Amino acid sequence: MRPQSVMLTFLGDHVYRRGICVSSRSFIEAFAKVGISEEATRSTLTRMVRRGLLRRRRSGRRMYFGLTPTSDEVLRDGERRIWHSGVVNDAAEDRWTLIGFSLPESWQRQRHELRSRLVWSGFGPLQNGLWIAPGEVDVTEVIDDLRADLGTNVKVFAAEPRRPTDMQTLVREAYDLEGLGRRYREFLRRWDRPDPAPEAPDDLARSLTLLTGWLQIIRTDPRLPLRHLPGDWPAEQAQRVCHALHERFRPEATAVAERLLDTVPDDSLAGLDRGRDGDSDHIVA
Repeated sequence: MRPQSVMLTFLGDHVYRRGICVSSRSFIEAFAKVGISEEATRSTLTRMVRRGLLRRRRSGRRMYFGLTPTSDEVLRDGERRIWHSGVVNDAAEDRWTLIGFSLPESWQRQRHELRSRLVWSGFGPLQNGLWIAPGEVDVTEVIDDLRADLGTNVKVFAAEPRRPTDMQTLVREAYDLEGLGRRYREFLRRWDRPDPAPEAPDDLARSLTLLTGWLQIIRTDPRLPLRHLPGDWPAEQAQRVCHALHERFRPEATAVAERLLDTVPDDSLAGLDRGRDGDSDHIVA
């Protein structure tokens, strides 16, 4: 597991909406439970500050880390994907969003970034420069801040399939269903058992591993209409297992986390260090 992914899981389960900043020592102790070294944890904290996902606050000789508007948005999206939207799209209407774009060769960075954002938003490529996503997607949020004049090179349509379009074939060509289904089945093989993750030291470690792995899967799941998926699609069963285990792990995971957490109030107007290069959290004893 990538340390940043574990960090976001921990923040989402134990920090989000609480109005607190957490000491680096707390992160180090929590992440050691899932095999992440102190060096990797400190490096992750530093990188996340530089990327605007965390901000520093000094209190005495210790450094604490709080959320930013960017990380708050990321965690809100994760919360929505895990607990609200779900992995099954059983909408009655077969509606899709089409986006076509043609960018100059000199815009290689913008092209790469646009494609990455399209995948993140559930789009799959139909052919060169033409992508499709289930439902109605607000593409303005996808292309926002990429380039001021990018919109003139992008065309967006709401669409419904018509004969002779074979949607099952189209979905298989635009999306890696085999790979996504394999990831769900691997998740079930690991977690759908009486004693999952027996090697973990406690339920905090199990909970972090469970939700981090789950998020890594569902963030790549475009939530395709159920009518176009194989009959034995494993996503719904995997979701039931994830939710049930999270509830099972939560009492001990919360208790362990509370024992580890060294916090201060998240006061953005006092004592903040917004990540100057020469100042790090290594002053923690």
